[in-house]
Amino acid sequence: MSLESEGMSVVDHLTELRKRIIYVLLVFLAGLVGGLFCARPIYNYLISADIAQGFVLHAFSFWDGIGMYMKIAMTVSLVLSIPFIVYQLWAFISPGLRPEERTATLRYVPYVFILFVLGVAFAYYVIFPMALSFTISITRSMGLEETYGIAQYFSFMFSLVIPLAILFELPLLVMFLTKLRILNPLRLRKMRRYAYFALVFIAVVITPPDFISDFLVTIPLLVLYEFSVFLSSIVYRKQLTADAEREARYSKT
Repeated sequence: MSLESEGMSVVDHLTELRKRIIYVLLVFLAGLVGGLFCARPIYNYLISADIAQGFVLHAFSFWDGIGMYMKIAMTVSLVLSIPFIVYQLWAFISPGLRPEERTATLRYVPYVFILFVLGVAFAYYVIFPMALSFTISITRSMGLEETYGIAQYFSFMFSLVIPLAILFELPLLVMFLTKLRILNPLRLRKMRRYAYFALVFIAVVITPPDFISDFLVTIPLLVLYEFSVFLSSIVYRKQLTADAEREARYSKT
């Protein structure tokens, strides 16, 4: 292959990447517009929840209301765009995959949406109430007068919900990389200590600065990692079985 043809292939590669990114941005913007229409009912639902009933939320700036609506709209757009983003990623890398790998990885796309929604539900209904209750109890034990802003309330919520929902994709990512033979359960078990350290670090970074929030996020992440190892072992055993059957067929011929 000549240098010129290699240069053309690189240009074509970058052109394809740009096209995929434009598609993703267009879908995200469309989801953002739709999210703005959904922002009001979602806001009413979040405010009417039992956990929010004990607060009188205030606006400390003229932009708090608009900012809250935009955060809700962006979250809705992200949820709706996740499957499309993953599909575009698959479409970009699929030419470099074997036919069986291309078919197998395409099956993962719907589960990306399912895991993300499960992560949102788990973070909002389990982690967020526990973290909020703990921080409120500390505030009240110090005898401080509570005055909460709408922006602070939703920022606290989204800082827990969105990162944890994204991290819920970890098992699917591990299965995908195992399918491509980049990872395997043996390697995952060897790097367990480093993975635990990385997950604890991530939990500390994405959560509010208190021990309980860090702990409540760390435990699910460690469970997700072990579940990922389990799923990787299933995929790896199937690969070994398929390799053995293929070698047996070749040896007979």
